[in-house]
Amino acid sequence: MTDTSSPAPADQEISAEEIADVFEQKAVRLAKRERLIAERTDAAGGAYPVSVPVTDTIPALRERFGTLEAGEETGVTAGVAGRVVFSRNTGKLCFATLQSGDGSRIQAMVSLAVVGDESLQGWKELVDLGDHVFVSGEVISSRRGELSIMVSEWTIASKAVLPLPNMYSELNEESRVRSRFLDLIVRDRARETVLARAKVNASLRATFTAHGFVEVETPMLQVQHGGASARPFVTHSNAFDADLFLRIAPELYLKRAVVGGIDRVYEINRNFRNEGADSTHSPEFAMLEAYQSYSDYNGIADLTQEMIQNAAVAVTGSTTVTWADGTEYDLGGQWDRLSMYDSLSAAAGRSITPQTPLDELVAFAAEVGVDAPPHPTHGKYVEELWEHFVKSGLTRPTFVMDFPVDTSPLVREHRSIPGVVEKWDLYVRGFELATGYSELIDPVIQRERFVEQAALGASGDVEAMRIDDEFLRALEHGMPPTGGMGMGIDRLLMAITGLGIRETILFPLVK
Repeated sequence: MTDTSSPAPADQEISAEEIADVFEQKAVRLAKRERLIAERTDAAGGAYPVSVPVTDTIPALRERFGTLEAGEETGVTAGVAGRVVFSRNTGKLCFATLQSGDGSRIQAMVSLAVVGDESLQGWKELVDLGDHVFVSGEVISSRRGELSIMVSEWTIASKAVLPLPNMYSELNEESRVRSRFLDLIVRDRARETVLARAKVNASLRATFTAHGFVEVETPMLQVQHGGASARPFVTHSNAFDADLFLRIAPELYLKRAVVGGIDRVYEINRNFRNEGADSTHSPEFAMLEAYQSYSDYNGIADLTQEMIQNAAVAVTGSTTVTWADGTEYDLGGQWDRLSMYDSLSAAAGRSITPQTPLDELVAFAAEVGVDAPPHPTHGKYVEELWEHFVKSGLTRPTFVMDFPVDTSPLVREHRSIPGVVEKWDLYVRGFELATGYSELIDPVIQRERFVEQAALGASGDVEAMRIDDEFLRALEHGMPPTGGMGMGIDRLLMAITGLGIRETILFPLVK
């Protein structure tokens, strides 16, 4: 019995009849597994061989023989393995489509005239959709022009005890996220996204290498969290009998490396923030941070633009990308740079400066329907108002420059504009993709900023930073002027592909 279609996976909403059918199919497949064990004659035992004599991959055969004419024979024998994703059995000839990990496919033709009655009957009785099968035989093109293996011998390399979902109907988003292994089997876009992510990471590393950067790894378990304003995850070390934090950012350690003389340094690794989850936020996410000595926020913005444009070309071949919904988005050219305060004043129709009193911002926010931010400060109100008036109007990639000083405790003050810091946020596709600083390197001012943050923390702000004496001690040994940036890898994939964050993360956290 070979099932040529199968119900949805158990995590989708399916009927009691469909659930019963899955259990029935599982029982049938387990019985076939027992038969495979009984028929094994080698010393290893078990249902499946330890290895199979593969000589070629499916994509390699498609590359070599993809232009065969219908009915053409090659005289070349190949041994390939793949997952059965389609099966059709007739009296004297069986057809199966084998799929490799990258989605490439080849047809296997099992003929009575070639393999004999016993082998053909075994194929019909034992092979199901989802099984990994090894076949060996001549490479040919079928009468319909499909690249095929005319099978002379075959074996089941691994049996799928549970049926696959229907290959011709979409899994819903929840099923794709919860059962990514099935998503990768049945959906080309899922595999393409994995490959796109790998290309992005390779491109980022290539760009950094071209600019003389060194890749390092810094601790994920930290004695105290820092480097960003976020709520951390807390765990406990039995060995040290101490509470530790999963890092929210690698910043303070990477800056230690700069102090130590690694003038151009970066890291691509995981961050953890104990906050909300939505279409652009995940509690666990991949982060890139980089620091370049003797640069500033303008230089690091140039580098960030180059990295993103190179990554787009690596994935799509162009800086004009096509999103999942068919929209084209241009990442090319020179990106706009606009002032946060100037753009807010223009959009709001009134002057808002770093010197605007907090009570005026509070009254104006209430007037236009902007909710008060938690633990309100001048800077937090300015940023909330900017998002209300300006953010939605950004269409091209845009660096939003020069932020309020009280929301940016690790950034140096602007060289010519009092009350702001040299920081930018990069907005692409309507969300913040990256942020960059002229780094604060003065340990005296940095300590003052940490003290201010500690006061906010004491008043209940769970995202406020703590005083990090070890980091301050490093700064006291002298850190050169430096430009730094941070970017979410998952969000970069979102900008290039148009997908949501749960689609760009291979195995996202779900309840």
